[in-house]
Amino acid sequence: MSEPLSDLSHVTTSGDVRMVDVGAKPAVRRRAVARGRVRMAATTARALSDLPKGDALVTAKLAGIMAAKRTAELIPLCHPLALTHVDVELEVGEEFVEIEAAAETTAQTGVEMEALVAVSIAALTVYDMAKAIDKGMTIDEIRLVEKTKEPA
Repeated sequence: MSEPLSDLSHVTTSGDVRMVDVGAKPAVRRRAVARGRVRMAATTARALSDLPKGDALVTAKLAGIMAAKRTAELIPLCHPLALTHVDVELEVGEEFVEIEAAAETTAQTGVEMEALVAVSIAALTVYDMAKAIDKGMTIDEIRLVEKTKEPA
């Protein structure tokens, strides 16, 4: 079901794209959490911390944190935010890596995209680190799971 253009925050009623004006909004403490998953063979999951390119989990964690800080450069209409905290956690299961990222700021707009970008890039990094040994990996279930705001 498609939404009317007037309901999309980054699109005007005439269909033009725009950056949302948040100038009149108060700065609020905001937090967002996103999750995603990289599915893989069980042998790949077991090998992740000992791949030829190095520890894939540490590399993916750093990549996710770095990506969150650059979200506004990657997604054209996102506001650049001064992030106060980003955390990326990776947990290896029997045939997957579960990724969770939390982003926090005190600002006039939320940090959902930063959390989602962190998960996405961490997942892509796991994929890149393991692609030589597993051609069947998939990245899925990337979603926002929490969004909060409270007075600054």
